[in-house]
Amino acid sequence: MMLNPPDQRHSNPRNDQKIMAAWEGFVSGHAPHANALRCLIDDSWRRCLDVQVDPTRRQAPAPVNEDILTSLQHQHRELLSAGKQVMAMARDFLAETGTIMILTDPNGMILGVEGDYRALASAESIHLITGSNWNEGVCGTNAIGTALSIGQPVQIHASEHFCAGVKQWTCSATVIRDPYDGAILGAVDVSGLGQTFNPHSLALAVTTASRIESQLAQLEMDVRYHLLERGMAKITTGTDGVIICDRRGYPIKANEQAATALLERGIDYDLKIKTLIPTLRTGTFASPTSICAPEWLSADWIEPIIEAGERIGTLLTIPRMPQYANTSGFSRKERSAKVAMTSDIKGFAGIVGNSTVLAQAVQKAKLLARTNVPVLLLGETGVGKENFAQGIHRSGHTEERPFVTLNCGGLSKDLLAGELFGHCEGAFTGSRRGGMIGKVEAANGGTLFLDEIGEMPLELQPHFLRVLEEGEIYRIGETTPRKIAFKLITATNRSLREEVAEGRFRMDLFYRVSVTSITIPPLRERAIDIAPLVEHFLQKFAAKYALGAKRIAPEVIAALKLHAWPGNVRELRNVIESMFLTTVGETLGLSELPPEIGMAGIAGIVIPSGTPIVTAGSSAAAGTLEDAELKSIREVLESDHGNLTLVARHLGIAKSTLYVKLKKYGLDQVVSGARGQPLH
Repeated sequence: MMLNPPDQRHSNPRNDQKIMAAWEGFVSGHAPHANALRCLIDDSWRRCLDVQVDPTRRQAPAPVNEDILTSLQHQHRELLSAGKQVMAMARDFLAETGTIMILTDPNGMILGVEGDYRALASAESIHLITGSNWNEGVCGTNAIGTALSIGQPVQIHASEHFCAGVKQWTCSATVIRDPYDGAILGAVDVSGLGQTFNPHSLALAVTTASRIESQLAQLEMDVRYHLLERGMAKITTGTDGVIICDRRGYPIKANEQAATALLERGIDYDLKIKTLIPTLRTGTFASPTSICAPEWLSADWIEPIIEAGERIGTLLTIPRMPQYANTSGFSRKERSAKVAMTSDIKGFAGIVGNSTVLAQAVQKAKLLARTNVPVLLLGETGVGKENFAQGIHRSGHTEERPFVTLNCGGLSKDLLAGELFGHCEGAFTGSRRGGMIGKVEAANGGTLFLDEIGEMPLELQPHFLRVLEEGEIYRIGETTPRKIAFKLITATNRSLREEVAEGRFRMDLFYRVSVTSITIPPLRERAIDIAPLVEHFLQKFAAKYALGAKRIAPEVIAALKLHAWPGNVRELRNVIESMFLTTVGETLGLSELPPEIGMAGIAGIVIPSGTPIVTAGSSAAAGTLEDAELKSIREVLESDHGNLTLVARHLGIAKSTLYVKLKKYGLDQVVSGARGQPLH
């Protein structure tokens, strides 16, 4: 029996009397009937009861004084700045609607209110005004507080409110999240008296929150570019390791010496993982003073980066050890020879494997690293395209120059244009004072790596093509070109030829970026590489987590070789990391294999009882496992009548993995036959 209607986010005013009766019983100590409330209302009322919210409360607490409010608004100034435009618009588009729009901080404190003047007057009676706290633990169930509690969009109407004084109101709210890490920064709410109820109010709140998040993303992008501009001069000179950290304490850029400098000092800090350094968090993101700095971090290494009187990041300089740092006596020729000798280690260290197909791809990459021609990397998601790009960069003549990356996917045309080309001061509303350098310009003299090049909007492609052909760039809003030169590496998991045929990618740009190409083989085509990759990951995680060395059972390797690995090396890395952290002993066995690998932890599917299992030590192991896998797939296909969604669920594998296995075993006719069977 369904206890609640399927739409848990929207209220239904027709249920108001029933909900009111349920509330009266609830505050009197009687649990509401199972189907009387939406789950989110039931859960919220119970939370209110747990923290002893007064159900007879008539209004929110009185607003804080002006000094405290000013301090809060300063603390959340970026949120207010991002919401300034939409809040100003609310004065106009909510006029005569009887509703208001509210912006709060993550604790439910109202930072700003705009909207219909009559609704504003009514809101004062319940302290729905700037400076008042509408946290769920204070004012009971309400859209602001409940949305912040569950992190989801909610609509609360009339009797669904927990406190009696608010039951005349209807409200819709959703949270505003930090576009960088998803943390909740606040909430946006649309409220009015009960007769103004409109199911579309929730959509308005969600759309407004999305616009504010987009503005926050743009503000963060501006700060980051300014941070990089200020730090790049120091990151490209000297022999010390230099790391640029953002306002949140995350590393966003490091020079080539940084990893070596950390290693020389025995510091366990992996730059690729981008681990937070809490004591480098600043401004709005500052950590409590009780947080201690890592033992390895010396105060002498820290240099704040200040812009307009505000700290926008940190420059972390790790001095090289004396016995390693003195290389200035070498001639250019000697240094070049040294680079050539170590390029295999430094350039392609992240690419692990013994297979012929992988070795051929790496060898081709090494040859192309010596040239300045564009390189197109082809391969599925997770095969390691960025590792190849890094290897090409570090093994070539651009090794000591910038390596700049940009993912073309998921960005709008305007955002991607700004990222690529930068802009001059005054180029558009909201443009940064002094302008902003783009990724193309930042890569000057070094390497530009564009991932998901096939996602680049068609309108931008001729502009980027001109950059490649002319060797010059115009920042957005400028009329004077800037000369640039860089090595271009692009990557895609699409067929660009098909994209050209479909009119989604320009043919001239295709031929420009694909002068040379490297196809990186998927993991399922090089199962021989799984064992060395696993060993590599085990060593890496042992050092990272300081948990001691662990080994993996041979039968697990056999099982891993039978998995389709749609996520390739990235998926394998995640699986091994999970097993490493959840294994109590020193050996990773079959029982630690995650369910999605399947087949009782052996071959990718759940084996019916009675099916024989053999270990990898047997010469017939692989064949027997594949036979068992095929048999199990056939049986489940027949029992589920060819419904692939059910088949995947019952086998304990992803649907994409099921498709790979159907193709592997040629089971298309079996699927068709199973679907033709009558249902019982």
